[in-house]
Order: sequence, then C-alpha cells, then structure tokens
Amino acid sequence: MRRNALLAIAALLVALPISASEIAPDQRRSGYSFMSSDTKAMQDDDTANPAMLSVLDGETLWTAKTGAAEKSCSDCHGDAAMSMKGVAAHYPAFDAISGVPVDLGQRVNLCRKQHQQADPFAPDSREMLALTALITKQSRDTPITAGDDPRLAPSVARGRELFLQRQGQLNLACTNCHDDNWDKHLAGSAITQGQPTGYPIYRLEWQAMGSLQRRIRGCMTGVRAQALDFDAPDMIALELYLMSRARGMPMEAPAVRP
Repeated sequence: MRRNALLAIAALLVALPISASEIAPDQRRSGYSFMSSDTKAMQDDDTANPAMLSVLDGETLWTAKTGAAEKSCSDCHGDAAMSMKGVAAHYPAFDAISGVPVDLGQRVNLCRKQHQQADPFAPDSREMLALTALITKQSRDTPITAGDDPRLAPSVARGRELFLQRQGQLNLACTNCHDDNWDKHLAGSAITQGQPTGYPIYRLEWQAMGSLQRRIRGCMTGVRAQALDFDAPDMIALELYLMSRARGMPMEAPAVRP
C-alpha cells in the first residue's frame, strides 16, 4: 500500500515544475501540530517521553572522564543546563578552523578529538544521540538562529539547491512534499513541512532515537534515491538549509514523532 501511494503521488507530481516559493513565516508549522493528541501528550510529558531516556544517558556521558586527557564535558563546560542553553539552536555553525559548517554532532566529535583526545562517536550512535539530546534539551523554546552567519551563505544556498533538486526513481524533490503538499496525506500519514525543530527525536516508527541526518536519509531512500552519507558536505548543507528555513521557530527537542 505504501509503495502504491508513493507511485501515485509521484505520478501526480512528476509533471509539475519545481516550486521556488518557500512557506511564509506566518504559515510555518512544526511537525508537532500534525500529530495525534496521544502523541502530543507523550512529547509534552517528560515522564512519558521516551527520548528522555536518551537525555539521561547524555547526563552520564557529560560527566564521564574519557580519552587520553581524562576529561569530561563538564570539566570544560560545567553544568549543561547553563552552558548549553541556546547552543543547539545555532547549529549547524561555521567552524573557523576547518572553514566549513559543522552540525552539533560534528562539534561534539571535534571536542572529543581536540580536548578529550578521545575517539569520535559514530554518527547516529547511541552515545552521539544521547549527548546531542542532552544539549538540545537546553534549547527548548529557544528560537532557531542557524544560518545567520554570513560565512554560511554558500552552504545555505547549496542546501536550498539540494532541497529543490529532483532525485531518485520517483523523480521528486524535498520541496514537492514539504512546500507544495504539506497538510495532505501519504499512505495514511500526514505530510508535514519538514521543519527540523525537534531533533534528535524518538520516532515511533523506528522505536528508537534518531538524528535529522537519519530522517533525511530515510526520505531519500523513500524516493528511491542514493542517500547522502552521514556527515557528507551536502548532508550538512541540506541540514543547514532546513534549520535556516525554520529560523525563528522554537526548538522542541528531544521530540517525539510518529
């Protein structure tokens, strides 16, 4: 049924030109607004939100000494509730040393390498999701500011290009669903605007935590395209564009999604 629905929407959209228009700020909606009341209740209650288990793991990692330097995150940053407040709302951000944008997970690994002399966490690993969940929780209700650095302009433009680019066997672009057809349904599921306000999230379909990169890769696989590698430059550019597209919207991570 899901395959037939994908083919049906592809047939409807394949002849349409790519829309260059973006959702007006007063029409932007978080994925939260598309959910059932039960799922909203799960996200709203920290005692019922399964993502909070990952946050607890993150708290343990935050204070654990590791690497050749035998240092913890808290040795440098102190209490995450204070030092990380609003930080996640600014990522992906420009890294002056490498001269490229990095997302929050990459920043975690840069700190591990440079300050803890520890091995990096694998993308989307339990440890990475736990630490980023802890950090992003400190930005709840903080307006997203990612992409406001002029040095990021080329990467934002590249991300927008990727968002508008048709790909895969279904010949669909991100914009075809998330700009042109949001608030419709595909195989019984709501098509959202793709606003990345809640990552990392606990997704009921996955029965697990996942990053924005995992969700992007899932969409690419869904249109029968070659998914971008984790942490590839184009992946970071697309991630950056999505966050800049949501600029001003409040963070709600770690969120729950269907």
